[in-house]
Amino acid sequence: MNTLFALATGLMFGMGIFQLLRRDLIKSAMGFYILFTSINFLFLAVGAYDGVIAPYVDANNQTSSQPSDPLVQALILTAIVISFGSYALLLGLIAVSSRRFRTLDSDRIDQLKG
Repeated sequence: MNTLFALATGLMFGMGIFQLLRRDLIKSAMGFYILFTSINFLFLAVGAYDGVIAPYVDANNQTSSQPSDPLVQALILTAIVISFGSYALLLGLIAVSSRRFRTLDSDRIDQLKG
């Protein structure tokens, strides 16, 4: 299961980078979101337990003795909130630039060059 999870996370990361490097700004924004989702999956994979028993169950007598680790949950929740805010800002910038320059192609927006 861990190998499958690692392959899926790596595939999503690669898809996100591929879409991020596209010329169309909407496809780049979609790549940005896929990239953030794959990073959240990476946090989940790194902080997950071995999967044999639940993290709150004791292996010897099956009683609740070990609480689940809240650090991973807090990191993922924080990353989700930051990704939503960044994605909203990115979509706002794309909307403003598409209205101003009348295109979504990043090559045709030549006033952005310094």
